[in-house]
Amino acid sequence: MQTNILQGVLKGQKIAYFSMEIGLNSQIPTYAGGLGTLAGDAIRSSADLNLPLVAVTLISKCNYFKQKLDSNGRQSEQSHDWQPEKYLTLLPSVVDIQIENRTVNIRAWLYVYQSPAGGAVPVVFLDTDFEPNFVQDREISFYLYGGDERYRLKQEAVLGFGGVRMLDALGFQVRKYHMNEGHSSFLAVELMNKYCYDAEKVRELCVFTTHTPVEAGHDRFSYDLIGAVLQTLDLSLLKKYGGEERLNMTRLALNLSNYVNGVAKRHQEISSKMFSGYVIHAITNGVHSYTWTGEWYRRLFDKYLSGWMLEPELLAKVDLIPDGEIWQAHQQQKQVLIDFANQTSNIQLDPEVFTLGFARRATEYKRATLLFSNLDRLRSISQGAKFQVVFAGKAHPRDEGGKRLIEQIYGYARQLCGDVNIVYLENYDMDIAAKMVGGVDVWLNTPLRPMEASGTSGMKAAHNGVLNFSVLDGWWIEGWIENLTGWAIGSLSKESTEDPACFVKEKEDLYNKLEYVIIPTFYNRRDEWIQLMKNSIGKIAYYFNSHRMMHRYVTDAYL
Repeated sequence: MQTNILQGVLKGQKIAYFSMEIGLNSQIPTYAGGLGTLAGDAIRSSADLNLPLVAVTLISKCNYFKQKLDSNGRQSEQSHDWQPEKYLTLLPSVVDIQIENRTVNIRAWLYVYQSPAGGAVPVVFLDTDFEPNFVQDREISFYLYGGDERYRLKQEAVLGFGGVRMLDALGFQVRKYHMNEGHSSFLAVELMNKYCYDAEKVRELCVFTTHTPVEAGHDRFSYDLIGAVLQTLDLSLLKKYGGEERLNMTRLALNLSNYVNGVAKRHQEISSKMFSGYVIHAITNGVHSYTWTGEWYRRLFDKYLSGWMLEPELLAKVDLIPDGEIWQAHQQQKQVLIDFANQTSNIQLDPEVFTLGFARRATEYKRATLLFSNLDRLRSISQGAKFQVVFAGKAHPRDEGGKRLIEQIYGYARQLCGDVNIVYLENYDMDIAAKMVGGVDVWLNTPLRPMEASGTSGMKAAHNGVLNFSVLDGWWIEGWIENLTGWAIGSLSKESTEDPACFVKEKEDLYNKLEYVIIPTFYNRRDEWIQLMKNSIGKIAYYFNSHRMMHRYVTDAYL
């Protein structure tokens, strides 16, 4: 059976897509956030479009973590082990790498994503948790983004070196290696060894996508640590391509890739300044249309826009759908979210009340509490017209600032009780995300500019007729048309929002547009609101999807 499955996906040359995390579904919890769900969407679109892709990632047996929140919003982390054998097939090949002068064996599990359209993409999960590996080596593939710098280095070695060796052992013929962020950059070093240090040959094989718009967000390792963990590596080679002082995994990928891109036009500009001297292109992210469109809208699109699943550009014809049916589909999806929130919270939300949604990784630059900058103003707005807010998001176990944000939101919810109902949904995952982007009325996004490389949750919301209300950063700069596809918070200035004047402008925009434009339109001008919903689908979802994104990778990077 294993041989039959493998033989079915081995034919022809492949694009090898390496990513530290991949989000396929909530039952295979090998993802932490946006990077993983983006990788999952790339895989789904590749299968729909019948692209010759094979994905490589870590199995992350203990997942990211299961979030528990107490009555004060204090987060605790619980292990969330899962059983790969329920969903994946163990493959016969085993490869090894050297870590701390020990041989670490690596095996692989296979998951084949099948598109309803008939295409298939194999996903290879790397695993070190088996004998004869030592205990400390078996744990390398346990925790996604867990442990310390040493642990991260070991994981990236397994992904990069082990991933290339595993694809070779399994018999894959690779046309290009695509590094989705710098975590997998060691694959380029493995290719240098494989091709007798022919840097031009390696560059022709490598594609690199950077997702991080701030210098501090790029993985760096000291050469002392590398010498202690990966003793067999040629440090002179690493210093030549990855930096003299410390190994910068992004620079390693930049220097050994022939095609490099950022994930939005603005992100490309920032990355080009951050890494001057490199040609960095822009391929704006997208989301998998069918996955992130709610059930009621799927039915509607099937009825009026036949073929939209494989050709999301057909969503531009959304005006063919009667207004009443658009509104009814939205209300049905909103009821699903409200029912779920009410079952998991002491707060009872009302499906007839205007609902804001905010779901992000809980970290300070996302500024989840910007909405609460002036509680008296929020009370005043709610006296004119009721509104409610649904939050979700996990803080990294070591991000104390992110954990405090969740506690603060709980505190604000208590202070606003009776004026604004606020629910924080626990243990955010892909299933909860789908309910939120399909069920709120407006999607709120308030990052500290320019730290949002792209963002994709707003694109998911747009597929469900939900309107975006966002700081002008990442993808929203490209999708935003004021009062047509949604609303901006603040100006288009390229200055950092750490400037006090920018912060004041943002707060004014947030409250003024909410009070005088957004909420009154929702309640008092329903026909106008439904047209805005249609604009969100027809002017955003038709373009900001992963089918368009993967077409761009094929024409610009893979061919």
